[in-house]
Amino acid sequence: MTPTPAGPPPVSAEQPGTYSSPLPTPRPHLGHAVASEWTKLTSVRSTLWTLGSLVVLVVGVGMVAVLQTSARDYENIPFTGPALFGLMAGQVSVIVLGVLTISSEYGTGLIRTTFTAAPERLRVLTAKYLVFGAVAFAVTLCSVAFVGLWAALLHGGPAAGAHGSREWAGALAGSLYVTLLGLLALAVGALVRHSAGGIAVMLGVVTMPPVLGAILTAWPATSGVGGLVLRYNAPVGLIQLFGLQGVDMEGQAAPSATAQLLLLVALTAGAVAASYAVVRRRDV
Repeated sequence: MTPTPAGPPPVSAEQPGTYSSPLPTPRPHLGHAVASEWTKLTSVRSTLWTLGSLVVLVVGVGMVAVLQTSARDYENIPFTGPALFGLMAGQVSVIVLGVLTISSEYGTGLIRTTFTAAPERLRVLTAKYLVFGAVAFAVTLCSVAFVGLWAALLHGGPAAGAHGSREWAGALAGSLYVTLLGLLALAVGALVRHSAGGIAVMLGVVTMPPVLGAILTAWPATSGVGGLVLRYNAPVGLIQLFGLQGVDMEGQAAPSATAQLLLLVALTAGAVAASYAVVRRRDV
């Protein structure tokens, strides 16, 4: 007698229960995104090179400038004034790092992995702004403060005149100004998604207004616009925030430091808002 082939095993009436991981699975929040962005920022060499060059420029050039001055030179300038010489060039380092903070991920394709692991794109972008802004502000402020303390220790005394907390507040505002330029660069990097393009745009924003303003003042029809461009630009704003007041080309008082800072705040806020809108809607 031919044996009957065995059929499929009987199906159990009991359905398997849902899997429960023994590992903790907390709900993702902004803190996780901040920790991730901190790891990214501190694990790449571009951060070391850009911020390192910022420190070398501000501290190195500032210390040399302090050694070339005497106590009487500080009767009309703050102790933090020498830090401005290095910061005028060092701000480019902050701008470059701001663009690279996000554009490098687009260039390597890592941004796809980032948005896959963290689908909430606005949370990721917010974490980038927070981490970069905090690091850039801390490094800039510490470098400027070191030069200011160096000048105060070498040349502080009756011959240097009276110095108060106002000049240190100006150094704080100047460091914030440079940080805002970096945040603006990060926003431009998010909009452009290209490292070279974003850096070129930001270098134009910082370096071109004085040149463009001088060109526009050559013709009577555009002299008014040229005068405004010469008064309101990044180099002039940084000089004024550090307490080195000046006069414009017509011999009038330059705009207030507060006006310069508020103008950059408005410009940065607009660029940041645009970056949120674009990153949220477009494909990677």
